[in-house]
Amino acid sequence: MNMYVPLLITLSYMIIAILLGLRASKGKNMNDTENWGVGSRSMGPVMMYLLIGAGGVSAYTFMGSPGWAYAKGVPALYVVVYLTYMGTVAWYFGPKVWELGYKYKHVTQYSAISDRYESKALGALSSIVTSIGILAYAVLQTTGAAYILHVMSYGLIPKWVGVFLSLGVISIYLYRSGLKAIGVTNAFQGGLMFVVSWFVGLWATQQFTGGYSFRAIFERVQADIPSFLTLPGGVSDMNVTFWSTSILISVFSIWQTHWIQWMGASSKQSIRRAATLLPTFYIVLITMIVVGFIGIFIYPNLASPDTIAIQLAIDHMPAVVAGLLGAGTLAAAMSSSEPCIHATALSYSKDILQPLLRWNDTTSGKWTRRLIFPIMVCIIAPISIMEPASLVYILLIGYGFIGQAFPAIIGMFFWPRATKHGAFWGLFTGFIVTVIFSFLVPHPLGIHAGIWGLSINITVFIIVSLVTKPASGETIERFFPDMTEELFTENRNELSGAKLSKL
Repeated sequence: MNMYVPLLITLSYMIIAILLGLRASKGKNMNDTENWGVGSRSMGPVMMYLLIGAGGVSAYTFMGSPGWAYAKGVPALYVVVYLTYMGTVAWYFGPKVWELGYKYKHVTQYSAISDRYESKALGALSSIVTSIGILAYAVLQTTGAAYILHVMSYGLIPKWVGVFLSLGVISIYLYRSGLKAIGVTNAFQGGLMFVVSWFVGLWATQQFTGGYSFRAIFERVQADIPSFLTLPGGVSDMNVTFWSTSILISVFSIWQTHWIQWMGASSKQSIRRAATLLPTFYIVLITMIVVGFIGIFIYPNLASPDTIAIQLAIDHMPAVVAGLLGAGTLAAAMSSSEPCIHATALSYSKDILQPLLRWNDTTSGKWTRRLIFPIMVCIIAPISIMEPASLVYILLIGYGFIGQAFPAIIGMFFWPRATKHGAFWGLFTGFIVTVIFSFLVPHPLGIHAGIWGLSINITVFIIVSLVTKPASGETIERFFPDMTEELFTENRNELSGAKLSKL
């Protein structure tokens, strides 16, 4: 019976998540996109902190990052660096996004892009391109959830069953309550993950060293396998260039999920306060990376590095502790999968199908909720069952596509001269280059495929924008009210100069 305790504790988390998620929509019409999509824009700083934090701390934090520490060493610190920068991005861009959305009723990132550039085709293209990265992230989380259930059940739950079980649970409360369900379940998940990660990390450290200091672990690594403490680490596939450009493309990636979460805030101040506190949430990474280093000496020949933390818990920790880690890791996976499915359904409905099929808002609202099922069954589940690459590599590939929207976003906030043609062709060429350098000629010169794509994207974006017609004066005035007078003065001067030259 003792062997089933970890599984029962892990499965009990799913029941709690369903109950919390179903109650979140009480008294709200969830066919309304404002309610289902952005939670009626009512979330305060504490809820935003847990919503964004738990969404960033995911299956790769509890499985991928210790797996990388186990197999590669310090390349795992990539996660620590880029999450810190992402907190800075949230602090700076989040309030700007919220203000814009509040003014003009934007719901998704791509509805804002369509509005700024006066092009629904551009909005649809950006939705499709960046959804590749978001869906890759959902695959990562679903694969992680299936791993957890498989290991916790000692192989009784096949991975494919774990995939459908985790997605099925998410579908119940996500369909019912939308972003509200994500916020409420993430609040619970966040607290659980934070406590469990430190408890497990300190327990493993005490068992391995006799104390609670991490120093002895790294001294052992330095003495026995010093290559694990310098790049490229234990293997040769994470050199300085690839490690650095992976961080760079991650920083440039402003996720659709984050955008929608920012829209759900009750005020600009709520976002800024939450972003200021985000680094305190991300310290859960430290202990899990340490667990990965400990695993090097306990399991020298583990076949699947991503399962190192779970395997260590099952074999060496009390059943209750192992169960809590299973529940915490499952919580991490589900809390990050939910917003990806939610954001993709919202974007496909609002930014692709509504303009294409000319739906009204009521029809779009109904179909937004329904789209979560084909997205889960036809895209996420089959790819998750195939288990492509390691968890962190799935994430890295995804960032290459998400980052391609960055130039268009910069043009939304800082460059009035940016045009729809520049943004469209920049995004399109960046997408093609990213596909080629992700799958056909992987990462030339050790530079991340997404950075190659972004470089071409920005170049085309600038050149084409300078030779094509900008958006209408009305749109420019709405998006750049402080710059309107200066821009119109420049335009008048250019027109006057052109007339004089003809004379």
